[in-house]
Amino acid sequence: MKLRALALAICLATTPLLPITALAETPKAAHAQLDKQSATVLFAEYWEQALEQNPIQATFVGDPRYNDLLPNFFEADYRNKARTWRDGWIARLKAQDPSALDTQTRLSYDLLLAELEQDRAGDAFPDWMLPLSQFQSIPSFLPILGSGRSAQPFVTVKDYDNWLARAGKVPDLYDTMIDNMRQGMKAGVVQPKVLMEKVLPQLAAVPSESAEKSMFWQPIANLPKDFSERDRKRLEKSFRKLIDKKLNPAYKELEAFVRDEYLPACRDTVALSALPNGQDWYAYRVKVMTTTAKSPSEIHQIGLDEVARIHGEMRSLMTQVKFEGDLQAFFAHMTADGNFEFATEQALLDDYNAFLAEVNKGVPELFSLVPKAGFEIRPVEAFRAASSSGGSYQGPSQDGQRPGVFYVNTYDLKTRKTWDKESLFLHEAIPGHHFQIALQQELTDLPMFRRFGGETAFAEGWGLYAESLGKELGVYKDPYQYFGRLQAELWRAIRLVVDTGLHAKGWTREQVIQYMKDNSATSDTEAVSEAERYIAIAGQALAYKIGELKILELRARAEQQLGDKFDPREFHAEVLRDGSVRLDVLEAKIDRWLASKKS
Repeated sequence: MKLRALALAICLATTPLLPITALAETPKAAHAQLDKQSATVLFAEYWEQALEQNPIQATFVGDPRYNDLLPNFFEADYRNKARTWRDGWIARLKAQDPSALDTQTRLSYDLLLAELEQDRAGDAFPDWMLPLSQFQSIPSFLPILGSGRSAQPFVTVKDYDNWLARAGKVPDLYDTMIDNMRQGMKAGVVQPKVLMEKVLPQLAAVPSESAEKSMFWQPIANLPKDFSERDRKRLEKSFRKLIDKKLNPAYKELEAFVRDEYLPACRDTVALSALPNGQDWYAYRVKVMTTTAKSPSEIHQIGLDEVARIHGEMRSLMTQVKFEGDLQAFFAHMTADGNFEFATEQALLDDYNAFLAEVNKGVPELFSLVPKAGFEIRPVEAFRAASSSGGSYQGPSQDGQRPGVFYVNTYDLKTRKTWDKESLFLHEAIPGHHFQIALQQELTDLPMFRRFGGETAFAEGWGLYAESLGKELGVYKDPYQYFGRLQAELWRAIRLVVDTGLHAKGWTREQVIQYMKDNSATSDTEAVSEAERYIAIAGQALAYKIGELKILELRARAEQQLGDKFDPREFHAEVLRDGSVRLDVLEAKIDRWLASKKS
C-alpha cells in the first residue's frame, strides 16, 4: 500500500492533491535562507492546502472541515491544476536555501521535495485511464466510508448533511471515470480482463432493491436517539432519495459500462509492461514502492534466494514436528488438515482478540515507545472480501478518538488458517502497523505531512519485521504458529519473484499461481486473490521484503557494533521516532545514531 494517505491511499493511489484556493506563490528572492521557524510555517501552509484539496484525506486524519466535499479527482482540469500546484511547490522549495536548518527540519524539507519530485516523474504514466480495479477503487471504498463505521462521522445532524452533500457528487465522479476509461480504450491503456471480471460482482453488490436494504442506509438505521423527530424524518427522506435516485443508478450505470463496453475492450495480457511505455512505468513503480535503485532483475534474484533460505528453515521445522514427507507434502498437510481451521467467523475473531493480551505481555521488553491510540478487530466487509487480502490496517484519527482498525478477512473461512493468526496479528496490529502508524501520528513535533504520510517500503517493511519479533515477544511457542511466521515471510519472498516475473519477465497469471502453490502452503482462493492483486497494483508487493531486509540489516549492524550494549528498545525507538522515511534515509539515521553511541 502506498502509505502517504494511509488507509485512503489504496483507494486514491492515483489521486494528486489539488488547491482550490491558489497556487503556491513563487518567492520574490531566489535561494532565500530558510530557518526553522520559516520552514515550520511553510510546511503548515503546504498541509493546509493539501487537506483543503483532498478533503477525504482530511476526513481520515480526523479534520472535519471538508466532510461535505468530494472533488472530481478524475477530471482533466483537476489533474492539470494539481500538477501546476505541485510544480509551484517544487519551485518554492528549491528557491529556499535549507543549509542552515537543524537535522530534523532539513529532513522534512528533503522528504517533501523528494516526494513532490517523485510525483512529477509519474506524470509520464496515464494511471488516470485505469481508475478501477478489483483491489482499489472508489466504488468499493465509498460504501465503507458511508457505513458509519469508518472515518466519515455520523454523530450530529450536520454530519448526516455532510454525507448527503458528499455522496451526492458520486454520479459526476463515476461519469468521469467512465469517460477516462473510454479514453484509455482509444489509447490502448486498459485493464486486464481477468481483473474486470472480478470488479463486476463488486459493483453489482452495491445497488439495492430498496433504500432500506442498501449498504448506505446503515447510518439511518443507527440514527442517534437525541435527533428531533423532524430531523429524523427529513434525513430518512433525503437518504432514501440519495440512494434511490443517485447512488443506485450511478453504480448500475458503471456496472453496465464495464460489462457491455469496457470488458470486451480489455486485454488478455496481465503485465503493466504490456501497456504503452509499460516497462518504464513498471520501473517507476518499483522505484516508488521500494525507495531503492534496485532493478526488477536484482529484486527477482533476491526473492529466489530468500525462498530457498526459508524453505530450509521449514525443512528443519518439519523434522521438529516429525513430519514424514517432502516440503510439498507438508504444504498440502498444512492447508488440508481440518485441525487448522476455525469453526466459525466469531471463533476466529474471538481468537484474534484474545491474542492481544498475550502479545502485550512481551511489549515492555522490546519497546519504550508505544502509541496512545487503541484499535479494533473487524471482519472485512462481505461485498469486497473475495478480492481482499488476508488482513489490513486503517489508522486512527489524529485525536485518537476514532481507533485504528485491524481488518481480518473471513471469506472462505476454511482457508483462513489458525496458524496464520500470530504472524498476521503481529504484522497488522502490535507491534506492526498499529504501533508504527499510530505512533507516527502522535509525533506532534513533526510536520503534519510526515505524521500522516510515509513510504510503503518502510511501513510494510516494519510490518514484516514485526512478525520476526514473535519469539522475543514470547509467542510462536507452538511450532505450527512458527510455521505460520515462516509461511508469511515466504509469501513476501515469493512476491519478489512473482511481481517481477509478471511485470518484467513475461510470466502469465497461471505461472504465478502455480509458483505460489508449488512453493508455499496456500489455498487456491488465496493464490488467485494474491496473483490478481499483484496484477492490479504492480510493484506494491515488493515493498514488504525489501523493507524488512533493510531493517534486519540495520539491526544486525547495531548488534555487531554495540555488542552487550545493544538494547532492542533503543533500536526500535530510533527506527520509529521519525516516522516513515525512505530506506536510505533510515540507514543514514541509524548510522548517525550508532556513531553517537560510540563517541
